[in-house]
Amino acid sequence: MTIVNILVAAAGGFAFGALWYMLLSKHWIKAANIACDETGRPLNQSVKPFILSAIAMIIVAGMMRHVFVMAEISTLGAGLVSGPGVGLFFISPWIMINNAYGDRPVSLTLIDGGYATFGCAIIGALLCIF
Repeated sequence: MTIVNILVAAAGGFAFGALWYMLLSKHWIKAANIACDETGRPLNQSVKPFILSAIAMIIVAGMMRHVFVMAEISTLGAGLVSGPGVGLFFISPWIMINNAYGDRPVSLTLIDGGYATFGCAIIGALLCIF
């Protein structure tokens, strides 16, 4: 596993996020209480969240790679078990805590936690494929 593996895995997680949030955009916008115009498009659109998301995916993929190497996780099957484990048991609970203290709807936690779980599954698989 090299930097190329990390970048490919991060790109896979990022691309999955684009698909996930496009499919769930109406539900996410409502749950996150995003202000929208009359056509339903968010008002304050910025590239900043996309840039930060890309950076975050590289950080997550890089740390997952480190953990996978240390734990000798190298097969596709192991990546498909360990990846979603990271998303479901590390990232999603943290999302839940943040949303609970912010009195956000459970649906927001489910949407964002689902992305963390399935996105990490993709990252885990891609780290072990290449």
